[in-house]
Amino acid sequence: MTAPLLLIALMGASFDQQHASWTALLQRHVHAGKVDYAGLKQNEREMNSWLRQLVSVQREEFDRFSREERLAFLIDAYNSYAIRMILDHYPVQSIRKIGLLPGMAFRNSFIPLFGEELSLNDIEDTLRKLGDPRIHFAIVCASKSCPELKNEAYRGAVIHRQLDDAARTFLRDRSKNRVEGTTLYVSSIFKWYRDDFVRAAGSLEAWLAAQGLRGSRLEFLDYDWSLNGTSANR
Repeated sequence: MTAPLLLIALMGASFDQQHASWTALLQRHVHAGKVDYAGLKQNEREMNSWLRQLVSVQREEFDRFSREERLAFLIDAYNSYAIRMILDHYPVQSIRKIGLLPGMAFRNSFIPLFGEELSLNDIEDTLRKLGDPRIHFAIVCASKSCPELKNEAYRGAVIHRQLDDAARTFLRDRSKNRVEGTTLYVSSIFKWYRDDFVRAAGSLEAWLAAQGLRGSRLEFLDYDWSLNGTSANR
């Protein structure tokens, strides 16, 4: 193997595509979708070690990832840094309490990825460009009405199974999506990102119908931004 090819091979192997460190943290501190922020706050050294793995990935290496590996990397990066933001302001009742105005937390450029300072919105926008609306059931903004945070990392090798599972879990949660009479009540996620579902199925109603959710009238539920922490964290 020539020197340039050897260098590429070594660089491509530098990031653990199993995201094992993140899974270990999630298994210890996430239970039934609830996050033990107090426990994570006490375990910040391991959290920061995992974040260093993420930020060590250079743009050139990321560009060599498969599409599935990019999806997994960005989903885990979003979820990790949403938690990091909560820990930096803990105790806090809601991510929307961070910053001078509601929503500033998502626009704050504090994530050192690919030689840039990115925001949670920047990562989400990059994910959306990959064209899979299921990402909206995997990225978790530390709030009760968000999708459930799984206690395993997303991984390129199994990302489609994981995204299908995340979608099923979210769509079957009657606190977030339900049919009452002829009215279909759905999460505000479908209002905010309607275009993503339209591109996938022609209309939001068609996408929901394909998932078994049908109603003659569509209503969007209010979003609960309170922290998705365990009872001890609230």
